[in-house]
Amino acid sequence: MTTRWKKSSRSGGASNNCVEVADVGAFRDTKNRAVALVVGRPALARLLDAVRRDLLRP
Repeated sequence: MTTRWKKSSRSGGASNNCVEVADVGAFRDTKNRAVALVVGRPALARLLDAVRRDLLRP
């Protein structure tokens, strides 16, 4: 089974910060594809929801 990665629509620009997300519940930095953080689908869904709702600011 091959993992399919999708680049974030908010990645890129002048800062060159790129993040990719996989449907298996993982994400990685585009500049270092050898390492991925696997958290599982439910945890990734909660994280993305918190990001969308801007709940992670200090």
